[in-house]
Parts: sequence; structure tokens; C-alpha cells
Amino acid sequence: MARTLASRSTTRRLAADAGLLVVAAAFVLPLAWVVLSALDPHANLRVKAPDGLTLDNFDAILTPEITFTPLLNSLILCGGATLLTVVCAALAAYPLSRFRSRFNRPFLLTILFATSLPITAIMVPVYALFVQVDLIDTMHGTVFFFAASQLPFAIWLMKNFMDGVPRELEEAAWTDGASAPQSLIRIVLPLMGPGVAVVTVFSFVMMWGNFFVPFMLLLTPGQMPASVSINDFFGNRGMVAYGQLAAFSIVYSTPVILLYVLIARRLGGGFALGGAVKG
Repeated sequence: MARTLASRSTTRRLAADAGLLVVAAAFVLPLAWVVLSALDPHANLRVKAPDGLTLDNFDAILTPEITFTPLLNSLILCGGATLLTVVCAALAAYPLSRFRSRFNRPFLLTILFATSLPITAIMVPVYALFVQVDLIDTMHGTVFFFAASQLPFAIWLMKNFMDGVPRELEEAAWTDGASAPQSLIRIVLPLMGPGVAVVTVFSFVMMWGNFFVPFMLLLTPGQMPASVSINDFFGNRGMVAYGQLAAFSIVYSTPVILLYVLIARRLGGGFALGGAVKG
């Protein structure tokens, strides 16, 4: 009986390992294609060893028109929108977390519902609105819409993280004469650093890979971000510069990777509340 149970346990473990390997391969193969094709002078859709190592694909894309200007536009759009999203989410989540009201739950459910609205369903009225208020083809208008589209889920996340900060710490600060904004900035936000980091990374990544919004709201080619300019590698009649596309994809992914590396300690640090509340 014991051997039968051990055999079944081994079989299940091997099946789970095989399933995990299949899932890992589904993620690794596209990444392998990007890396190998970027160094291949004759890259195609196949995942194969390069015919010969070359940096010509990177030399071809590292120009202001193809890479540097679109990346700068992406950093301006996504960086500005992320900063605006995090600030507004913190200000909105604070009263939701600290003050009880019968309207809190309906408000949270409403903003959660807003996150499920497909972006394509609201772009036509948004485009018409931007034309009316003269925000079409403007960087700041696109920043505002990026922030507005990410704000509902950012508020939901920020509020949940803020609930984990003990209220007693703020009450002690209030006793010493601190105001609510001061306790938010000096007490709550430093203690929920991992939560702020999660909201920052999530918002930035979602905006960084967004193609449809800037494609609709920006008209001038010089203002297009990298998420839109990557479409230029797909030529007419099915002709695609696969090597240059792969090289551009690596460069395009670098800011997101750097952002994650810079705040990785915050993501894994947990809340610094040890021993803060006693007695």
C-alpha cells in the first residue's frame, strides 16, 4: 500500500514537473527567438542558431528617427502618466482606507468595474472629446488619458496596501501635531513602499506596451512612442525586417527591465512594520 501511494505521488510530481516545463518553454522560446534573431544577419521566424554573429541589426536601428526619439517619447508619456497615477491613487486611497463611509464600497466596486471596460470601446468618444477640448495630438493630453485609464486599478491596489499600515502610527503622529497630509507623506507612504513600487511597475508596464491609445490620440510622427513606431518594421507585402525587429525589441524592453531592477528590493522587502506597534 505504501509503495502504491509513493508511486502515485512520484507520478503526480513528474506530471506536474512536465507541465511546468511545457509552460516554461512557451515563455522561453519567444525570448530565445528575440535574442538569437537580433544577432542573426539572416533572421526569420524560425528559432535557430544564428548563421553568424553580427551587430548590424543594432547598428541599423540605433538612430534618432528609429529608436532614440520614440524611446524618449515613451519615457515622457509613460513616466509622466505613471507619476500622475501614483500620486492621484495615493490621495484617493487614503480617505478610502482611513475613513469609514457607506459610499466606500459602492465607489470601490464602481472603479473596479471601470477596469473591465475595454479600451477600444471608449476610444471613439474619447477621440471626439479630445478634438472638442483641443487635446488631440498633444503629449500632455495623452498623459492625462493614460493616467485616467490606469487610475481605477491603481486606487484599488493602493487602498489594499494602505489597509496594512496600522492606524495607531498615524494617531501617534496626529498627537504630535501632524496633519493628515503630513502623516500620509511621512508615515503611511514610507511604510507601504512595496505597495507603491507594485503600483508604479504595474502602471508603467501597462502604459509602456500600449499601442492603441497613442496611435489614436497622437497624429504627428515625431511624437509617436516606441510602442507605435515598432509597427514600422512590418513593411508592405508581408516583408518584415526580423533581425532589426528583434534588436529593437531588446532595446525597447530595456527601460522596463531597468525599472524592475531598480525597485526589486522594494518589491521583496515587505512592510517595515516590525516592532512598530507594541502594547
